[in-house]
Amino acid sequence: MRGQFRIRNGYHMAYLFMIGLFVGILIVNLGHDSWVRDGSLLGTEMISRLKNSRPEGAGLVGYILKHRLFTVCILSLTATTVVGMPVLCVYICYIGMAAGCLLSVAVIRYGIRGLLLMAAALFPQIFLLAPAYVLLFLWAANVNAILYAPRTQLEGYERFSSKFYIKKGGQIIAIIIVSIMGCLLESYVNPKIVHYVLTIF
Repeated sequence: MRGQFRIRNGYHMAYLFMIGLFVGILIVNLGHDSWVRDGSLLGTEMISRLKNSRPEGAGLVGYILKHRLFTVCILSLTATTVVGMPVLCVYICYIGMAAGCLLSVAVIRYGIRGLLLMAAALFPQIFLLAPAYVLLFLWAANVNAILYAPRTQLEGYERFSSKFYIKKGGQIIAIIIVSIMGCLLESYVNPKIVHYVLTIF
């Protein structure tokens, strides 16, 4: 039953992300003038600033950690409330839409080079942050379902057991640790990769 629950929620989250991605692509293409011709997102000036910048890992790590861990804290806390699932669904759609917008603008402006830039912006932290976020989404959905969705007697018993809280607490700590490791890669390794790819612009 729990395996089916995780698989079902995984599919639902993938669908939500794809819907958001499609909406983001649609928004950029329908508002082409605002996003591309008149917009500054990934424009010449922005690319020039990125090429001339020399970001230091020590200066980035605090900023990145604050934003990544803020997301983890908000989603984990709201998962314990009745609005946990709506908030989670909206957030997944939001990151899909943001990805769709960025990808569309990058491809429209620079073609293949835009795809390379987007790939560079995600590497190598994506190998840690993506699994951490997926596990966070599944964790939040599972906690919210146990606390608020119709449940069997076993789930009702588990809800009030110390074993449940220890298990879920250990899982969220593991997710936080993996997220921190991803943030370190994003702060110290990713800027060098992005700067190298920017040499083709």
